[in-house]
Amino acid sequence: MFYRPAEGHDLPHDPFNAIIAPRPIGWISTRGTMGDNLAPYSFFTAAAYVPPQVVFSSQGAKPDRDGTKDSLAQIRETGVFCVNLVDPALVEGMNGSCADYPAGVDEFTACGVDKAECCEIDCPRVALAPAALECRLVQEIPLLGARNTLVHAEVIGIHLREDCLHEGLYRPPGWVSRLGYRGTYATVTDTWELLRPKLD
Repeated sequence: MFYRPAEGHDLPHDPFNAIIAPRPIGWISTRGTMGDNLAPYSFFTAAAYVPPQVVFSSQGAKPDRDGTKDSLAQIRETGVFCVNLVDPALVEGMNGSCADYPAGVDEFTACGVDKAECCEIDCPRVALAPAALECRLVQEIPLLGARNTLVHAEVIGIHLREDCLHEGLYRPPGWVSRLGYRGTYATVTDTWELLRPKLD
């Protein structure tokens, strides 16, 4: 099968989200004049090691946020945010926080997610996240399509849950990822090492 995205396809659902998978979930927390906010983004990834950098894309808009979403509106206001990673115990709270709450609703409270303060930025974080990345905005990059924005940030602080460290290695109890389509997720637990070959 071949299709041109601009011309559509004959499948029951757009396969693009499922082709590029699994994708880590960036559970983005922010703070602004309207309060604290928490929302998951599946178009999220690391972008560089030194200094550590991440990107996520915000797509679409809410009618109560002037052409964007709560997370991006508050990042524009403060220049900071936190990326919280998700393990299996946090899936229910993560999924609940993607509901279309009105601006100003604190999803931490609405979804029963424990909150803690960041160290380097004025922002909440998910207290029980296996890892949380405190981020400072570097740039917004407009993407093709209406209201699509890539957010690029530097990671300036990292929280690691103590029980996720094993012999000096970060090993959470499963990496939760997005597979695409409606509500399709996976927990990655089967891992192996594959070292880069060295040429003589």
